[in-house]
Amino acid sequence: MDVTDAALQVSGVSHRYGRRPALHDVTLTLPVGVTGLLGPNGAGKSTLMKLLATATPLRAGEVRFGDLVLGASPVTEIRRLIGYLPQKFELMEWSSVRRNVDYAAWAHGLSGDAQRTGVDAVLEAVGLTDRSHTRARSLSGGMRQRLGLACALVHRPAVAILDEPTVGLDPVQRGELRRLIAELGEHSVVLISTHLVEDLAASAEQVVVLHEGRVRFRGSVDDLRALGETYPNPHTSVLEAGYELSLQEAQ
Repeated sequence: MDVTDAALQVSGVSHRYGRRPALHDVTLTLPVGVTGLLGPNGAGKSTLMKLLATATPLRAGEVRFGDLVLGASPVTEIRRLIGYLPQKFELMEWSSVRRNVDYAAWAHGLSGDAQRTGVDAVLEAVGLTDRSHTRARSLSGGMRQRLGLACALVHRPAVAILDEPTVGLDPVQRGELRRLIAELGEHSVVLISTHLVEDLAASAEQVVVLHEGRVRFRGSVDDLRALGETYPNPHTSVLEAGYELSLQEAQ
């Protein structure tokens, strides 16, 4: 199995819920580094992320990561390479913060010294070391979000899929999260969805805009900024203007 410096290749992926289409022929290359995923509610962002994370079965199209192909390679082997933070996630409420992360590390194949080292490192990275013995049920919303992130990233995944990870975080915490994601992107494929366009400015190498289940924009942050500069809006940033224009051009 070779996934060193591999890109995540998404080819012709479509999905529907009953008769309602959610994704239409999505084709993307997600390289090592951070890709930001933007789009209005109902655009298909969470559906795409669930498919890539193997949380929803892939029915149409192909997803390939190195030598691994979703649907053809063992799903347990694929899941050990993935760190996934969904919008809504469950914790072991009556267990401690550390116990939650310990379990996530074990579930992703870590053990012994590697598990202990990984748990210590990720708790420090998300600022929860001093809460390691606190029960998860007593955490604030922002702390729960950081714990979910720690569980997703404890094994330093080759592919990190983070659905709205900044929800519930204050500006300082969002800054720390951006730093953590940028560091992860140095050696991993990172896909992060957000409604905060400015969160992508410092860390994302690529931006993808989904609208009505289709890819409407794909390019760098500078490309999105350049689009916004063609029709500046005094009430938004240049990046936000570029995002709004990408949606308007899709209509």
